[in-house]
Amino acid sequence: MPLPVISVAQMREWEKATWASGQSEESVIRLAGTAVGRKAEQLTRRGDFIVVLAGKGHNGDDARVASELIRDREVRLLRVIDPQMSASELASFLGQRPALLIDGMFGIGLNRALGLYWTKLIRQVNQAGRPILAVDVPSGLNADTGDPLEEAIRATCTLTLGAAKQGLLSPTAWPFVGRLEAAANIGLIPYPFTTEISMIVPEDFCDFPPPRPLDGHKGMFGHLTIIAGSFGYHGAAVLAARGAQRAQPGLITVITDEKVYNPVAEQLQSAMVKTIEPELHLPSGATAVVIGPGLAAPDLSATVRETTIRLWRESPLAVIVDASALDWLPAGPCPEKAIRLITPHPGEAARMLQTSSSEVQSNRAKAVRDLSKKWGDCHVVLKGHQTMIGRSREQLFVNCSGNPQLAQGGSGDLLAGYLGGLLAQPALQKQPGKTIRYGVWQHGAAADLLAATRPNWTVEDLAEVLGSAPAICDAE
Repeated sequence: MPLPVISVAQMREWEKATWASGQSEESVIRLAGTAVGRKAEQLTRRGDFIVVLAGKGHNGDDARVASELIRDREVRLLRVIDPQMSASELASFLGQRPALLIDGMFGIGLNRALGLYWTKLIRQVNQAGRPILAVDVPSGLNADTGDPLEEAIRATCTLTLGAAKQGLLSPTAWPFVGRLEAAANIGLIPYPFTTEISMIVPEDFCDFPPPRPLDGHKGMFGHLTIIAGSFGYHGAAVLAARGAQRAQPGLITVITDEKVYNPVAEQLQSAMVKTIEPELHLPSGATAVVIGPGLAAPDLSATVRETTIRLWRESPLAVIVDASALDWLPAGPCPEKAIRLITPHPGEAARMLQTSSSEVQSNRAKAVRDLSKKWGDCHVVLKGHQTMIGRSREQLFVNCSGNPQLAQGGSGDLLAGYLGGLLAQPALQKQPGKTIRYGVWQHGAAADLLAATRPNWTVEDLAEVLGSAPAICDAE
């Protein structure tokens, strides 16, 4: 199940309920330390030198256990109780240029000023320029607000334990958190409370999508129509189609501006390609439509805008709207049982809500709810770092797969097509929320697969591996 995003107080209540159930703190610390150790191994190679900084609280206990369990590396444990006394020993370790520093100095309970020597020590760690794995929360970061207390560790990766702490989702925390990952299974009882936001984890998609029947044929898996591409932007239509192909709907039809018909058609084989006509009609049997990628040419036919409005207001099909077409959407209700999805980045969301990008970013959960409410309780994918997904009246989800290399032109077109290809399939339309979350997670996870093997991958490379990231069914 998705990982809850909670406050420090909620985490304390969860721990109390766990101890009351008979589970021991020692066993939870052991499992948490094991998770940190396994993550450290993923971030390093055999024989690498790792320095573990362990404070005096439970966060330090997790780090200490990790230091004992890390395999095939040279590990040095520095118990940081007095920061002034630890500084020289730390300098000696840093002089050996460790492959990884594990930060277990402070945990979620820190809510006071650090003091001069702690601030100096944290600055010393940051200035070393070495990769840092933060245990649960970067030391010096307020786990509720996401604000640093004077100084905070600038982690390469933060492994949050049990549940994601709400402050880690704040944009103010992002420079300190780095990549946010989660160790869900650390021996706590199932989370006994409800939360507004959950964090997507790979375990959510064990056995999803469901297997196709052996006697299946293309007529069973939907027909996606993509209305995309205009002069100067034909590549967006191609990328959207390739994203859709990776989702494997039964059929794909691309409807594009006649000015770019040839370059679009020449690059697609299995997808059918047609031109935008004065009266734009979807193919018979269509089950979903994606509108928007590459529809940015100023002389684009008014027919496309009118069709977008009509489909959004009236069509029983799943309608996915992206990019320029977001500006054409009519506010207000849409068919109650029809799937509606918008995929804005923060700038587009700001235009739609008549506010600023900084305002959207300051409260991404509110932005998602406001967008959904204004456009008929539609599904929303608010793209960007820690993509937020949800609707106005339902639980929200945050996705942390992906990396900064996704910031390339065309990655959003690929995502729109992939989501459309998934939502075109009748079996997946029965769980639209989970299907959307799966698509967003796969898009980011595919980027992570590429980043692990090559430093300069392209969106075309992403199209080749999209959909191939494995879910986790037997988590450690």
